[in-house]
Amino acid sequence: MKNFVVLLFLTTSLGFSQTDVDVFVMDFTLDDQVMNISELKNISNNPGYDSQPFFTDNKQLLYAGSQNGQTDIVMYDLTTNTSNVVNTTTPGGEYSPKQIPGSKDIAAVRLDPNGLQRLYSYNQTDIPRGASRMLLDTLEVAYFAFFDSSRIVASILGTNQLNLVVANLITKQVTPYIENSGRSIHNIPQSTFVSYTLSNEDKNMDVYILDLDQGAESFFVCQLPVGVQDHCWINDNQLLLGSGSKIYLYDMFGSQQWKEVADLSGYNISDINRITVNPQGNKIALVGTKN
Repeated sequence: MKNFVVLLFLTTSLGFSQTDVDVFVMDFTLDDQVMNISELKNISNNPGYDSQPFFTDNKQLLYAGSQNGQTDIVMYDLTTNTSNVVNTTTPGGEYSPKQIPGSKDIAAVRLDPNGLQRLYSYNQTDIPRGASRMLLDTLEVAYFAFFDSSRIVASILGTNQLNLVVANLITKQVTPYIENSGRSIHNIPQSTFVSYTLSNEDKNMDVYILDLDQGAESFFVCQLPVGVQDHCWINDNQLLLGSGSKIYLYDMFGSQQWKEVADLSGYNISDINRITVNPQGNKIALVGTKN
């Protein structure tokens, strides 16, 4: 039954079963809420599953990349347009890579062939480079973001749903937070907050802000459009999402409605989902299908 639940989430919430999706990177500016796009490129350009991009800084981008039937952690250098695998290849697949705050090491979710799903760190400093160690031995992490170097906010596998928890990687303490959470968890720029998504009564996703240092209070931000699971932040008051071939903007201090700001159909890109912005706020990485 346990393996069935894991497989269920892989084909629904986690979406690892997707094929032939790629990671695209582009420069952008916003002019009166009109997005100008330039230098768009397919950085994975690879058959299979390439997804879950994460900027470590303004020069490098992590993503889960499919190579020879194996999903590994790929680091793409935006200055040299080169990529390399940063983990020692394991029997399982690595997903949702993030850089650990204050460290060069990488954290990612590993799914092993026997169904074991755990959060690992991957050494980027010492020899052997890319070696891994398990961070939480009892928690089936699906998606996560670092609140700080020792705490994560994570959606974990529950019974036919994802549930949000706060976990301390040092003490191993796990605090349940709320049920029916989503896969889109992000640090908010220029703040110490984390945003997460929560399924509402209409089965759509709402975005909330979580502040662990102020009594773990949550604040409602907005609802994502029907069928959309992913969002990201440009700054501490503007959000982006992708749907179909289009990119939408939500301004907390503006109209407070999702507004179309770009259409990538001219680049033959559709089915946009995961999306993220670099710290400088001038590059977007997203996942989509090249038509």
